[in-house]
Amino acid sequence: QNMSDAMAILHKLQTGLDVNVKFTGVRVFEYTPECIVFDLLDIPLYHGWLVDPQVADIVKAVGNCSYNQLVEKIISCKQSDNSELVSEGFVAEQFLNNTATQLTYHGLCELTSAVQEGELCVFFRNNHFSTMTKYKGQLYLLVTDQGFLTEEKVVWESLHNVDGDGNFCDSEFHLRPPSDPETVYRGQQDQIDQDYLMALSLQQEQQNQEINWEQIPEGISDLELAKKLQEEEDRRASQYYQEQEQAAAQVQQVQGAASPASGRQSGSNERKRKEPRDKEKEKEKNSCVLL
Repeated sequence: QNMSDAMAILHKLQTGLDVNVKFTGVRVFEYTPECIVFDLLDIPLYHGWLVDPQVADIVKAVGNCSYNQLVEKIISCKQSDNSELVSEGFVAEQFLNNTATQLTYHGLCELTSAVQEGELCVFFRNNHFSTMTKYKGQLYLLVTDQGFLTEEKVVWESLHNVDGDGNFCDSEFHLRPPSDPETVYRGQQDQIDQDYLMALSLQQEQQNQEINWEQIPEGISDLELAKKLQEEEDRRASQYYQEQEQAAAQVQQVQGAASPASGRQSGSNERKRKEPRDKEKEKEKNSCVLL
């Protein structure tokens, strides 16, 4: 049953997995079908969004709630006529606002203690999953932002505070600052924008045309299932390319309409010259799609 449930949600890896943290432990999540994937593959999943047990009012306000439950509790408390509940909801809301980075110093200490030396695991923070390891007692996150695409020596970033300004290291965990910090920053922002747009695009595609996993026969072989998935991905990729080309064509039409008469004529001739080449490119895309 676990294997069947895991197969049913694997396609969601394109748009992200639904995990819901609890604030009582670095490995405590509300159980969802998505967590089965980590369990079956024996991949530890951590977070660091914990309540400090020494702050009694926050402990009382948050309790054993998950993030989603806490948000619902805050809304309910605000609408209550009980002043104690209103105060409790305010404390819980302040906790979420003050820990918007989804990492607390208590959580960081618990993470450092819980992760084993040399362990490869997954760290969840700010709706992102990062590869994490521990080297000589220090936590490191694998650097994957597009801003570091040309930084061949930058591999790991230390996780030693909640502000996110860690130290960059190479594959041997030796300090290796980026050659151009400004370029890296711009690249990080571009990556965030691209991730968001890609997530929206994939989510819309998934909603419009999603495989009906319930109709897949139970006895289907791995090879047949792989072929079915590849056919679906090829179809989606072809549709994506067509949409991109249509969008580009619309932009050219708008730009052509806004140009002077001479410019429109020139643009028209230029499009005529490019049409055979565009058809060749489209033919190449339709002949083979690499994912």
